[in-house]
Amino acid sequence: MDHELMETDLLVIGSGVAGLFFALKSRDLGRITVVSKRELWESASYYAQGGVASVVAEDDTFDSHIQDTLGAGAGLCKPEVVELVVKSGPERMRELIKLGVRFNVRNQEQPELFSKPSSSPFDLAREGAHSRARILHSDDATGKELESVLLRNCQKIGSIQFLEFQQAVDLITSSKLGEPGPNRVLGAHVLDLKTGAVRTISAKAVILAAGGAGKVYLYTSNPDLATGDGIAMAWRAGAQIANMEFFQFHPTCLYHPEAKSFLISEAVRGEGAVLKTLAGERFMPKYHSMAELAPRDVVARAIDQEMKTSGADYVLLDISHQPEHFVKERFPNIYKTLKQYGFDLTKDPVPVVPAAHYLCGGIQVNEDGRTNLDGLFAIGENSCTGLHGANRLASNSLLEAVVYGDRAAKAASTYLQENRPTLRVPPWESGRASKLAEPLVVKHNWLEVRRTTWNYVGIVRSDKWLSQAQRRLDLVQEELKQYYWDYLITGDLIELRNIAIVADLITKCAMYRKESRGVHYNLDYPETKKDWQRDTVIQLGRPIEG
Repeated sequence: MDHELMETDLLVIGSGVAGLFFALKSRDLGRITVVSKRELWESASYYAQGGVASVVAEDDTFDSHIQDTLGAGAGLCKPEVVELVVKSGPERMRELIKLGVRFNVRNQEQPELFSKPSSSPFDLAREGAHSRARILHSDDATGKELESVLLRNCQKIGSIQFLEFQQAVDLITSSKLGEPGPNRVLGAHVLDLKTGAVRTISAKAVILAAGGAGKVYLYTSNPDLATGDGIAMAWRAGAQIANMEFFQFHPTCLYHPEAKSFLISEAVRGEGAVLKTLAGERFMPKYHSMAELAPRDVVARAIDQEMKTSGADYVLLDISHQPEHFVKERFPNIYKTLKQYGFDLTKDPVPVVPAAHYLCGGIQVNEDGRTNLDGLFAIGENSCTGLHGANRLASNSLLEAVVYGDRAAKAASTYLQENRPTLRVPPWESGRASKLAEPLVVKHNWLEVRRTTWNYVGIVRSDKWLSQAQRRLDLVQEELKQYYWDYLITGDLIELRNIAIVADLITKCAMYRKESRGVHYNLDYPETKKDWQRDTVIQLGRPIEG
């Protein structure tokens, strides 16, 4: 049997913090199915080191967090969304603590709740572009703590079922079935990566929480599963996609041949680490008044410039001037991992390079996570809420994940109460597709896409480079169309199809924006222009809008 039919009320694609929090908050709404293409815990959320930004200190204010977010977002944040998310923060943090999340505190006693900001007992960190310390963290492995606690809580609930090693292939829509009226999402086709069978899951609503797209680039801090699946599926279904040109590069990933994607948290710079050239000269003060604590786009471009000027393959991150016990206690995971690669964080300057880290754009949603397609929600990194604008403020992403997980759950409750006709969802048909006999072609195109984006659609761009990227990506996509329809699908082929689409969307949006803003920097348009203070919106079958 090459297919299976299955029904559920809510289908959640992705098992990171956003998807799990949504499932937990929706537990009374009916049957919830959470699909994960790897182990349930494996997600970008799990690897998040820094923490969650929230106003919980007596010397902090909502207005300060709002202004910091707006400043980092370079004029493209939606002020009403920023206010909503920031002011929702403390209540969501209370919920996480009630669920069992343990944030670092100043003393050994973990509080059950914090009653008001003035009584905050937490050991708060400060990160780039934040005007004060407001990052709640669990050592330097906050994402692992949140993911583990949420997963543990979800697994206790009978209405939530999990499907591991299941790769979502495509959304099922009413328009694809030839039904009249507004386009509506009815479920998804899902590939069992172990058996090769395709399961058809019909659902009253689908929630895309499939994470980011860092694997679109050759060098990334993201895990291998970050292939833009949610965005690509939403695009093919007809959802509006926004601000894809704004891909944030993390300034400090470990430069080592065996370290594929190890991130060195911005919190290390927040605790006093400095960036130096290979000659030992500190360089960030000449680029920004906040030096190493400048917004990430500024730091990443500065490192890129220093590398190009000197011809070096990396720069150095140095925190050796801080007490040894402090570094080991504050960054136990980073210290341990670096030791495995031969570096002592307490003594050695560590080689680092920028790498693709976080997509500020994505599937355009409203304040409840609803897309322009009936029955489709998007939360987490694959969504574009308007919080991040042209550049994400550090540690706002996990905050956004839980805030929108909560809001989407409430909106889904309302949506399920609305009466809609039930449509029959047909099973997957493989037709005459044959087994792919040339897997090297997939590998070649995979590298072609990633090298193209890295070389031509990276930290610094130009019209010439973007045009070259577009030509190369057009050729890859043309070849992939034939492969997708002629051969039986595999996980690798689905991911390649998705990263090619996402790379194309990034390139098209970058070509459209004739200015430099936030993480989008074009040598041909180095200035930020007021008349470009608007979203870039792209939708299948329609001209790009701004």
